[in-house]
Amino acid sequence: MMIQRQLLKKLSFRPPNGISQFNQRREMHSRNKKAMELIAKGWSALKEVDRVIDYCELNDSRLIPLLRAAKENFELALEADNSNTHARYWLSKLHLKYHVPGACRAIGAALLVEAANMGDSDAQYELGCKLRVENEHVQSDQQAFHYLEKAVDQLHPGALYLLGAVYLTGDCVKKDVASALWCFHRASDKGHAGAAIAFGSLLLQGVEIPESVTKFVSKRGSLARTARKNGESLVTDPIEMARERFHIAAKGGCDLGLKWLERLEEEEKHLLTGTEMVEQT
Repeated sequence: MMIQRQLLKKLSFRPPNGISQFNQRREMHSRNKKAMELIAKGWSALKEVDRVIDYCELNDSRLIPLLRAAKENFELALEADNSNTHARYWLSKLHLKYHVPGACRAIGAALLVEAANMGDSDAQYELGCKLRVENEHVQSDQQAFHYLEKAVDQLHPGALYLLGAVYLTGDCVKKDVASALWCFHRASDKGHAGAAIAFGSLLLQGVEIPESVTKFVSKRGSLARTARKNGESLVTDPIEMARERFHIAAKGGCDLGLKWLERLEEEEKHLLTGTEMVEQT
């Protein structure tokens, strides 16, 4: 009888399952919010370091407090939410790239691998680049390609551009110009100036627009929106598509984009002048 009473007492104080799950989600949200606030503080300190680091020595006394503040905030963010991949990624960059007190490249590398394996696209892209450039082992290219593909799956612009270059040159994969153009197009949609220049210049060289790109453009491209607005059918003119990509590059501050736009204008003027002369004769 006493045992039954104790069990009833415990059950009477047990919260409903829905409330328990709600409290768990609220606690998780609170930890994630705290971690993101700390990451923002660390990122702000790191941006200030990037702003002035080219104008002073690496161990300049003015940089050390900022680097320490960034490191402390990223570490606190991981303590608040150990599953936060952004905190791992930025802390890894701090250990690998910056002259922060207590920096350790082994710790930085381990954090970068963890963040990449946990699905952070920035970490996947950076790890893929480091494996290609800094590692001379036989399997490094395959490992690099694996992480780059993971980042591409999340439409990381840098990874899309690099994978496009890999497909274009046939480096460690079968050469595939159509896949390269698709990667360049998607990366330039994300504002990647180099990808925009690559896509536009390939079209001007006479490379055929792949079907995967034309289908995507017909649904979401700015040329498609303009055509729908004017009640016209979409015409995938290579020159106009190239011009659109060069505008993206120029908008991103790329001088090469402006030069390509100027060259297109000069070519059009030259053709127009030649046409007028032919008509007069």
